[in-house]
Amino acid sequence: MTDYRVNLDIYNGPMDLLLYLIRREEIDIHDIPIARITEQYCTHVETLKMLDPDLAGEFLVLAATLMEIKTRMLLPASQEDAGDEELLDPRVELVRQLLEYKAFKDAAGDLRDAADNQSMRFPRKPTEIEQEEPPGKDLEEVNIWDLIEAFNDLMTSVGQHLTEAEIIYDDTPIELHITDILDRLGREGDMTFRQIFAGRIHRTELVGLFLAILELIRRGKITIEQERPFGEIYVYMKTGDS
Repeated sequence: MTDYRVNLDIYNGPMDLLLYLIRREEIDIHDIPIARITEQYCTHVETLKMLDPDLAGEFLVLAATLMEIKTRMLLPASQEDAGDEELLDPRVELVRQLLEYKAFKDAAGDLRDAADNQSMRFPRKPTEIEQEEPPGKDLEEVNIWDLIEAFNDLMTSVGQHLTEAEIIYDDTPIELHITDILDRLGREGDMTFRQIFAGRIHRTELVGLFLAILELIRRGKITIEQERPFGEIYVYMKTGDS
């Protein structure tokens, strides 16, 4: 799996992960609790290192920056630094970068929404009628970081039953995992995220299934939704796919 990589439109790198954590915790972006955010950020990076060490390298620079800021905030400010806002609060530069990143991301979202609205102004050829969502469920699209966090929780729970000396090699192609997931969804219907991994205990197999889920999302074969923050994640097969 070392040569396999999933690219998703919703992935934008380290700043995207940091902004996701700030929004999830409902934190004031101008007053970031560095210690708590750094701990959560590093937890996500450890999961990324397991999935793709090369990809995780992009996140380690920001992790080092967060740790440096955390260290500087623990040190007393000298009198010479009293007139320098950035030296008094080492978070200033990070907040500035986050605000700029957020502005560009929000602008990109506005442009995408405007393009979607504009595309509805012109007649199009009839398409297959999409099936309505199952009644009684108010679901929202799941962020990529929600999936990684759920996968990290899954790995933690499974890891409690594995011995450190156990070494298992698994070269199962991603396509086989994709076929397995689609087959199960076709036979058993909609499933929860945890049901996809039920009965699997080996790390390589779990990683393969997780990468297969990301690839199916990229191909538009399945949707991943959640009832509420931190709630159960559901996996649906899209209808009308070729």
